[in-house]
Amino acid sequence: MANILDPMDLKQILTLHIDGLSNRRIAVILGISRNTVNTYIKLFSASDYPFTSLLELDNAALAELFSSYTTIDTDRHNELMLFFEGVNRARNHPGFTFLYHYQQYVEQSKDPYSYTQFLEHYRRKYPIEKGSMKLDHVAGQEMFIDFAGKKLQIVDRDTGEVTNVEVFVAILPYSQYTYVQACMTQRRADLISCCRNALQFFQGVPRAIVSDNLKSAVNRASKYEAEINRTFKDFARHYNCVINPTRSYAAQDKALVENAVHLTYQRIYYPIRQMTFFSLDELNVHIRQLLKRYNELFFKRKESSRIELYQRIERQYLKSLPDEPYELKDYKRAKVQKMGYVYFSPDKSYYSVPYRFIGKETMIHYTDTRVEVYYNHQRIALHPRNLSKGSYITNTDHLSSTHKFYSDWNPEFFKRKAATHGEYVLKCVERILTSQDYPGNRLQKSAGCH
Repeated sequence: MANILDPMDLKQILTLHIDGLSNRRIAVILGISRNTVNTYIKLFSASDYPFTSLLELDNAALAELFSSYTTIDTDRHNELMLFFEGVNRARNHPGFTFLYHYQQYVEQSKDPYSYTQFLEHYRRKYPIEKGSMKLDHVAGQEMFIDFAGKKLQIVDRDTGEVTNVEVFVAILPYSQYTYVQACMTQRRADLISCCRNALQFFQGVPRAIVSDNLKSAVNRASKYEAEINRTFKDFARHYNCVINPTRSYAAQDKALVENAVHLTYQRIYYPIRQMTFFSLDELNVHIRQLLKRYNELFFKRKESSRIELYQRIERQYLKSLPDEPYELKDYKRAKVQKMGYVYFSPDKSYYSVPYRFIGKETMIHYTDTRVEVYYNHQRIALHPRNLSKGSYITNTDHLSSTHKFYSDWNPEFFKRKAATHGEYVLKCVERILTSQDYPGNRLQKSAGCH
């Protein structure tokens, strides 16, 4: 399958390369072809920028330097796949060797693969077995996340209504240090909030978050290459890590977190089975108390507890947390209107952009506190979010010279103009202005202009 990479994927390759991972390992973590990684690393190396400088470029600049394209020669690959069909039919014949068939392939192909690639492509097409593989975990490498299959409950104190709540589990596989939190849903906002809290709990950031193809984390699940949703990619970029969905149906990828979920049932669910909780906060207080004991349990095999392994070894391999925690982002498309504003539908309000973008299609990135407007991956406007319905939020630098002239029309403007014609004209204008509320004042009050 051809791999088309967007700027966020390029930044993930850069991040992992700077962290010292091999191209093969980067390909495994990101679920893309090793040839794709090799090609981009060569392009990065051939550019005039150090790797760290490339990582600091915005998405538009990065996309311009390294356009998205496929690195797979489909004709060459298809020729090999057709040849393998004959090889596979002869697989069980006495005296069969791959080298014999490879020599045949070299003789008839104009551009043959190497023998190593020949064997690798064959094993991908015809895997010998589906046995499980023991995974050796590296300290600080990954954080596995999942939601427990069984739910807990909270009760409305006034009505007695029972509400099922989800339970999020995160684990650092090397030390098996575990984080557990109850939340209302498995939706994207709750998932991001839980991941953010887990990283705060672990006091650091692993190189990758393994998400188990959660619906709130991926747009499209795949046995080989899942498509991460934009918000989760942005979350990973903020924390300088990558998202690595596990392969569907590959139990060895997620056995550790599933075991953590099972132990959560034993160490947390069971002790509180007869207790009643009237709020999510109250439930999480008890979860944290039991979680502390759970992480302090002694591993006989390792002669240490989870928290001791984390503190002694794993914590030093985690990256530092960013200065500010991540704010959940959402996205809306909007066309710049003739007056130089984009309509922001969630609040039914309007935000100014530079007048030269009138008529352009833009993408609005917004959080609870700010609104950003992007055109072709380039931010063209940034405003504090105003929750007032129907408001016009204006940056005067965005206005054309004509609009700036009209925006200066206010009571003081007219008083200055009148004063040049004498005190009687000034008094007349002042009476007119004080007799009723000036329309411009009403507009500014409703718009929250700044």
